[in-house]
Amino acid sequence: EYNQQQNWLFPPSIEELIPEDHPVRIVNGVIEHLDLKPLIRAYSKDGQPSYHPKMMLKVMVYAYMDNTYSTRKIEKAMRENINFMWLSNKQVADHNTIARFRSQKLKDVFKDIFKQVVLLLAQEGLVKLKEVYTDGTKIESVAGRYTFVWGNALKTQKEKMARQLEEMWEYAQSIADEEDTDPTPPDFKKVDKEKVEKTAQKIDKILKGNPKASSKAKAKARYIAKNFPANLEKYEQQEQLLGNRSSYSKTDPDATFMRMKEDHMKNGQLKPGYNVQISSEDQFILNY
Repeated sequence: EYNQQQNWLFPPSIEELIPEDHPVRIVNGVIEHLDLKPLIRAYSKDGQPSYHPKMMLKVMVYAYMDNTYSTRKIEKAMRENINFMWLSNKQVADHNTIARFRSQKLKDVFKDIFKQVVLLLAQEGLVKLKEVYTDGTKIESVAGRYTFVWGNALKTQKEKMARQLEEMWEYAQSIADEEDTDPTPPDFKKVDKEKVEKTAQKIDKILKGNPKASSKAKAKARYIAKNFPANLEKYEQQEQLLGNRSSYSKTDPDATFMRMKEDHMKNGQLKPGYNVQISSEDQFILNY
């Protein structure tokens, strides 16, 4: 018999439709044990009430377990999938809300949440944290291979700037009038924007109107005053992006240039990419 119009006298609850040993119950149980105060603090109390961050975290974790990464697909699952409906208590968040939760709210506190899960695994005796195995793989970035910034090149450029500045300073001092000479020359081993600007101003003051100064030297002094401070500021910003890396991509600053595996022509090329590493014990990921 098949009758779609047959009504339930006592409709079942969603709780009854979820098997006791279903993975969605594990996700729910683990997140209920976590301290989510840092995540809750990421929300403002002003404006329209938000979806509860605990509910959003449960949905996000289960979606990733289910290989569902698209925010539109997660929204669709919250509307149609009984497991997601049970986790969210039948609330349906818009895909934009899910995207903001993932990229803004969760970003800064995820490490802390991950650490709590690892400690919970240790507390339950599932991991001992005594023998941990780490492995990694290189994943190529979508950035172009000609968008590189090299740390050694930045270092060379800054050294070249310091050398040119020192040469101009010595030249200016050699032709300076007695009242313009400076007995304590600046230290050019480490240059910064402020030092370059002050030195350039002093050089310009000495060369301006000095009959001994060549037009070539005056032009070089103008070039230093105009370009060196801005270039130095740019190099310092690039060094901050580099951190302790040797290179990065201009269009994808998180990507570092590294030698990828050889292709079918036996060409091992330097390309922008990521060296993604995870540490595990008994198939539980303990660090990333």
